Amino acid sequence: MRDDMLLKAAIAEGLLPDDARAPSTEHRPWPVVLLTALGAWIAAIPLMGMVFALVGGLLDSGAGSYLVGAAMLAGALSLMRRPGLPLFVEQLALPALMVGAGLLGFALFRDLPMRIAALLLLGLVLALAIWLQRPWLRVLLGAAAAALLSVQLLPSRWFDLLGGTLSLWLAPHLLLLVWAGALWIQQRHVLDGARVRWAGLIESLASGWVLVALAGLCWLAGMTFLVGGVLGTSSAGELALEVGRALSPSQRWLPLLMRAGSLGFALAGALLLARCWPCCRRPLFLVLAAVLAALAWLLPSLGGALFVLAQLAASQRWRLAGAAAVAAAWIIGSFYYQLHWPLGQKALMLLGLGALLGLLSWLAQRRASAPAPAPSRLAAAAGRSRWVLLGGAAAVLLVANGAIWQKERLIREGRPVFVALAPVDPRSLMQGDFMRLNFALPAAVDTPLLQDLGSQRPRLVARQDASGVAQLLRLHASDAALAEGELLLELTPKDGRWVLVSDAWFFEEGRAAAFEAARFGEFRVLPDGRALLVGMADQNLHSISAQAGPKR
Repeated sequence: MRDDMLLKAAIAEGLLPDDARAPSTEHRPWPVVLLTALGAWIAAIPLMGMVFALVGGLLDSGAGSYLVGAAMLAGALSLMRRPGLPLFVEQLALPALMVGAGLLGFALFRDLPMRIAALLLLGLVLALAIWLQRPWLRVLLGAAAAALLSVQLLPSRWFDLLGGTLSLWLAPHLLLLVWAGALWIQQRHVLDGARVRWAGLIESLASGWVLVALAGLCWLAGMTFLVGGVLGTSSAGELALEVGRALSPSQRWLPLLMRAGSLGFALAGALLLARCWPCCRRPLFLVLAAVLAALAWLLPSLGGALFVLAQLAASQRWRLAGAAAVAAAWIIGSFYYQLHWPLGQKALMLLGLGALLGLLSWLAQRRASAPAPAPSRLAAAAGRSRWVLLGGAAAVLLVANGAIWQKERLIREGRPVFVALAPVDPRSLMQGDFMRLNFALPAAVDTPLLQDLGSQRPRLVARQDASGVAQLLRLHASDAALAEGELLLELTPKDGRWVLVSDAWFFEEGRAAAFEAARFGEFRVLPDGRALLVGMADQNLHSISAQAGPKR
């Protein structure tokens, strides 16, 4: 029904000829597609193994990779171009297509300079997108094209001159400019009836393209709030956090340049919305745009995400707009991990901006409310929405205060225990406003099997001496009794391994010198093994004074 209405509207606007008809599509339920694709990919594994067993010797020669890759690519293309191809055969041809393109890419990167090889592969990907008329496959090819073009946007001379900082920021933003230009071409020069088939090609390619650009912006921002505590910071996230931190004094203009670019993207998005939607020309929207522009100045990756969000919202591409909104939220959350800002200042700034946005939302809701009484059904729905919001806020407060109460109880009632710090890489001991921790755990703790642990975290058995220092002995078995003088210490999962409560300790800015004397971690431990890291102590077990808290 919706497609028919869009078709009629396009004919009425003169975008399509009068005899245009909607293309016949085969409706496939997604569970059927998923199960069929899964079966085809499982069947493709031994098939690919057999192919490589037969022709693997050709790959050792210079032209072997080209010949095998081109043959597999041609066979997959001939299958996927056939009309009425069964779903199982289509999904079976996809691995062959990927392997053929991968072999060609391997050979090109092996024999040619990286940028020339990436440019040739980019041409191949665009040719495949034109040849294969499946929208979902074109989305994947668009993502691959964006990744290959990003290689061209990182010239080696930028790395030599600026240490790669500016080029890392430029790459995703130049991808966004190319994406915006493609949408402009689609809207102004393609949708004219004779070229309407190219509009679908641009739409699919642009969808995958912008997703890669958004992913690049999120990577550039680093780890976001709470996710780092659950999943741990990856090496890519740690690298992104260091962008701009290691600049020499002669390169201090780079952060200003990146912030100015982010601000420009945010303002361009605001102007686009104001042009398309009259409601965005009101003072409330201008204040909202100013708040987001301020955040874009602080976060060099945010402006690009806001620009994409505005562009997608103005063109009513709501699914992709949701992805852009998630990317913007991720980037805003990364502000938590910017260690050159004191935590108190970050909290006050985000609290103030959040309160301002809440006030703007409340004022907009008041102005949008009609003076006439709402129908009973709408009034009931509005009442339920208020109760849902109030219930959600109460649940958040309850969970947060419950966690705080548990920590305070553990500190108040827990047994003081000191554990000696084990040696760590001195290059990663002190990083910004936190220090990397390491405790010498027994060897059996390295890879405990989950099925042996059940639903309970592993616990260590320790023995405490008269001074309060604990010696970590062994992994505790659930059915084993403790000997006299022994206690339990619960472990915490972090980055695919088990750590003793935490692997980092945060402290107030400027207190790094005081914590260089740290030799012990100070814990509070309950009888069941639950522990909390409450401080650092020197070699004489004297607590190192600092207004800081543990990483929870």
